[in-house]
Amino acid sequence: MKLHDLKPQEGSKKDRKRVGRGISAGQGKTSGRGTKGQGARSGGSTRLYHQGGNLPFFRRLPFVRGKGFTPFNRVDFNELNLDQLAAFPADSQVTPETLSDARLLRNTQNPVAILGRGEIAVPLKVSVHRITKGARAKIEAAGGSVEIIE
Repeated sequence: MKLHDLKPQEGSKKDRKRVGRGISAGQGKTSGRGTKGQGARSGGSTRLYHQGGNLPFFRRLPFVRGKGFTPFNRVDFNELNLDQLAAFPADSQVTPETLSDARLLRNTQNPVAILGRGEIAVPLKVSVHRITKGARAKIEAAGGSVEIIE
């Protein structure tokens, strides 16, 4: 078989429908648009989400001011797990500045929260904005200390 022998599968290609080309073509006169009305006119179509006389769906939803549905006073945290702190040497200070230097923070403007996934074996002096009970217990069990920054 050569490239010039290739043909599309039988029935996979259809000619486009040429409307308005006479009655013998099968789509003459009104060309499948019916008679009169908005759908029969050229350019006569409704916009997206049009629902006739009904109140549109997006106007039936509750109206919320501000930045959509998220509360405007929500605080985003830099979340870190204990297994990410394993790279720090024993008895080292873990602060937002040292975490930023280690490139562990997404946004240095946001406060830091420590979560409890993973284990920690070395004692660390951790001072962050928020910490879970499980993470605090694991750090203190390893001989470290936790300080909360206001």
